[in-house]
Amino acid sequence: MLDQYFTVKIEGTDQQIIQKSRFIGYVKRVTSEEEAQDFIQSIKKKHADANHNCSAYMIGEHDQIQKANDDGEPSGTAGVPILEVLKKRELKDTVVVITRYFGGTKLGAGGLIRAYSSTTTLAINTTGVVERKRMRTFYIKVDYTLLGKIENELRQSTYLLENIEYLDVVTIHVRVLIGEENFFIDWITDLTSGNADITEGEDSYIELDVSAH
Repeated sequence: MLDQYFTVKIEGTDQQIIQKSRFIGYVKRVTSEEEAQDFIQSIKKKHADANHNCSAYMIGEHDQIQKANDDGEPSGTAGVPILEVLKKRELKDTVVVITRYFGGTKLGAGGLIRAYSSTTTLAINTTGVVERKRMRTFYIKVDYTLLGKIENELRQSTYLLENIEYLDVVTIHVRVLIGEENFFIDWITDLTSGNADITEGEDSYIELDVSAH
C-alpha cells in the first residue's frame, strides 16, 4: 500500500466549445480496469450520437495499467494527450472520457492535442483532486488530569485528533501518518511522563482536498 498518492474526487464533468466543436469531459475515480471500461462504455452509450468518445485511464499503485483510445480521431491526437495530463498531475486510479461533437471546423493535429488536453484539465479541476494519506489510529488512555494538556498539544500538532471518549479514564483517538508512529509514541510518553496507555489500531486513508495541485 502506498503511504500517499493523488487521485480525483469521486466523479465530475465540464465542457467547452473550441472552434464550434463541443468537448465534454467526464472524470471518475476507479479501482480496476473493468470499472474504467464500464464507465467509458456508459459515456459512449450516453453520447452515441457524438463524433468521438476518446478516453484514457491510469490505474494501480505503480500506474501499471495505462490505456489511451483515440476513438476515430487521428492517431495520437486524443487518447494520449488525455493520458499525458493524468501522468503530469500524478493522478492514480482515474479514468477520463472526452466526448466531441464536431462543429464543422477542422482543428489540425496540434489543435486537437490542445483541445483534448485542455478539456481534460478543465474536467479534472472541476471534479477536484485529493491527496490520500495512509494513517494509523492510536488510542491514548490517560487520567482526566492529563486531558487538558494533551488535547491542547494535539490540537497544535500535525496529528489528527479524531475523538475523545469520557469513561472511567479518558481515551483519545488520534490519527498519525505512517512513518511517524515511533516519534508519536515517544512524544506522548514524554508529554505524560509515561502515564499513558498507548494502543495501536488500524491503518486507513484520509483524503485531503488539494484541488489546486
